Amino acid sequence: MLYSYTTCPHRVLLDLFGDPALRDEVSPFVELLWERGHRFEEETIRALELPFLNLRGIPRDEREEATLQALHDGVDLIYGGRITHERLVGEPDLLRRTGAGYEPGDIKSGAGVEGASEASDGKPKRHYAVQLALYADILRREGLAESKRAFVWDVHGEEVAYDLDEPRGLRIKASMWDEYTEVLAEVDGIVRRETTTRPGLISACSLCHWRSHCQREIVDADDLTLIPELGRSARDKFPQTIATVSDLAATDLQSMISGGKTEIPGIGEKTLRKLHARAVLQKRPTGGAYFTEEVRLPKAATELFFDIETDPFRGLCYLHGFLERTQGTPERYVAFFADEVTDSAERAAFAEAWEYVQTYATAIVYYYSPYERTIWKQLARRFPEVAPEDEVTALFAEDRFVDLYTDVVRSRMIWPTTSLSLKVLATSLSFRWRDTDPSGAASIQWFHEWIESGDPAVRQRILDYNEDDCRATRVLLDAIKRIADREDAQSARSNTASTPRT
Repeated sequence: MLYSYTTCPHRVLLDLFGDPALRDEVSPFVELLWERGHRFEEETIRALELPFLNLRGIPRDEREEATLQALHDGVDLIYGGRITHERLVGEPDLLRRTGAGYEPGDIKSGAGVEGASEASDGKPKRHYAVQLALYADILRREGLAESKRAFVWDVHGEEVAYDLDEPRGLRIKASMWDEYTEVLAEVDGIVRRETTTRPGLISACSLCHWRSHCQREIVDADDLTLIPELGRSARDKFPQTIATVSDLAATDLQSMISGGKTEIPGIGEKTLRKLHARAVLQKRPTGGAYFTEEVRLPKAATELFFDIETDPFRGLCYLHGFLERTQGTPERYVAFFADEVTDSAERAAFAEAWEYVQTYATAIVYYYSPYERTIWKQLARRFPEVAPEDEVTALFAEDRFVDLYTDVVRSRMIWPTTSLSLKVLATSLSFRWRDTDPSGAASIQWFHEWIESGDPAVRQRILDYNEDDCRATRVLLDAIKRIADREDAQSARSNTASTPRT
């Protein structure tokens, strides 16, 4: 429940009290997450060179007693235990004896921290921290631990220490333990029916088994989270008089702004004006998307539309796709696919893609979001003999490389859609993917299926999806150009009409 709460409090309420008949089927990607997590845990334990007590196979109703006995016996390392205190229940992957009793730990098939970069070691993950804090809390209440410390064995083979008395990040003053106690109180309120929740549109909705049910509620309520980049926490800061998209669209902003500041905590004037403009256009969409700032796109005879596919479980970039459009010739899709889950295959695909881009030194390269740039820089760090990182950085810094999301859609345009994702925007422009379930998560699941089966039809499905993503980027660019031409024409007519006759 604590883990679910960190993603969506409303999910906790629905899991407890919602009508099971309204649940969607679990997505194949979520099933893959479970499978990968279990497999990684088993592989980690099999490779462990330390002696440990394995309780995983014991029936649940017997495991708690066996765990308690092992703790009192002072077993150094316990795998698969179950601990409780009154209404608190936890199943830590590991319980490790220390000088101050026991520390809980979990085996995670993801990184132990989030936001890691060259300049920062990253910060502990909130959803990991609340789980670990629950285990530590139970141990302390049972007199089996003195410290508030825990650990994660992560996908990189690293042990990541979680000192729960420390703040979770430089900008977060509250300690992880403070966050845990707050979440625990909120979840307890939901369990007791003393705390109410409501759905909100977030990126994680697409993977939730309540997604269809909540989507209907959100649309029916005209909820503020239907506005892109207006999340649940921001929604809850708006006054009660602005509870819907219609309310915000009808609001006189000047009454909420004074001295360059707004009456909504954490939301500045520029952001509020952007959210308001999106609300207005959602309610009056006949005019279509428009620019808030002038954008001048580069021009060239050849345009490349670039999209990659990665497997985050394996840390593998396995596909670099390009749609090539040159004046006077048919469009052409070019793909570089790593046919094996090996460093050499990944390197070869990257090298081929790098060489391909070099042959189009004057082409304009369009992509959507910073992800492609980030992954290529990571590949350059791993395979500097293919392309040094400074060369990759310099390439993406050229004016001919355009991130349509960051440089245009998000920063200089207003769209009437509920999301700024490529899928939503291209669909609103009447583009249709060939696959019935087009998503990055689905492509990861297909890649896993292809690795397991070697089925060429699955490989082709991945390629078709990637090609459609490239074509969707081209469709979006063409729409942006049409909007720019329309606004230029309107501006020209306005200037002509205002010019006095002589």
